[in-house]
Amino acid sequence: MSHGGGGKAIIAALGANVAIALAKTVGAVVTGSSSMAAEAVHSFADSGNQVLLLVGGRRAARDADELHPFGHGRERYFFSFVVALVIFSLGALFACYEGIHKISHPAKLDSPGVAIAILVFAMVAEGFSFRTAIVESLSLKGSVSWLQYIRQAKQPELPVVLLEDLAALIGLALALLGVTLTLATGNGIWDGVGTLSIGLLLGVVAVVLGVEMKSLLIGESASRAAVGEITAALVDGVTVHRVIHLKTMHLGPDELLVAAKVAVEPSLTLPEVARAIDAAEARVRAVEPLAVQMYLEPDLDRTPVA
Repeated sequence: MSHGGGGKAIIAALGANVAIALAKTVGAVVTGSSSMAAEAVHSFADSGNQVLLLVGGRRAARDADELHPFGHGRERYFFSFVVALVIFSLGALFACYEGIHKISHPAKLDSPGVAIAILVFAMVAEGFSFRTAIVESLSLKGSVSWLQYIRQAKQPELPVVLLEDLAALIGLALALLGVTLTLATGNGIWDGVGTLSIGLLLGVVAVVLGVEMKSLLIGESASRAAVGEITAALVDGVTVHRVIHLKTMHLGPDELLVAAKVAVEPSLTLPEVARAIDAAEARVRAVEPLAVQMYLEPDLDRTPVA
């Protein structure tokens, strides 16, 4: 997977989730806890999600072809969007159904100590995965807040893993709270409440991811900072006087399309215009290496003189 694709974080999350899912399944069977069952489904769904992210990264690395002349970079956005749908359909809906069912028909927990031990183990494993995702994200996050990073990131995998792991840790805490309250009160309704809370939490995460991945899939522009740097790089004040208009769009996390109309010096000959455009492209790529596809149209500055 390309730089910034979070391959290490995805592998760590996959390994943790497979181990956790198996442990939770055993715990759900032994204890009869709906919170544990919901968490098991959540972890299996997360494991499938990590596989989808790896598949998306692999497919996005394919070369451009006649049908896809700009390459396959958006495969990463597509598979990340599918992940959001999986979280909602398999995780949130199942947990909400189980929670409502257990609230309506509360049942006694068997072997609660097993459930608590598995939940503690799961929290440790998820914490390791979450820490790995945080470390991988720090170099890309910069000085912005974590919320801004999730909103602005063009690499979809790390935000997906971060939100998945955060939701998993909160979900585990809710499951542990549900089991503990059930033991303390002897009322199985608390297990159902914990399960329903997990479902609502996953629903929120799925909606947030879905909205962000949809925006990337449709096509987002470069960041404001990048657009400013590109605009400044296009103009040298000698051969290129002004950017008439500029449009950018991410073809993938690591590829940027730049299309601009620039006002060139009217006295330039055709060969000089060609050299001016080549120089402008070189300046843009120096400040924004992701600008792999660039189309510049030379024109005359028709701005009325005041």
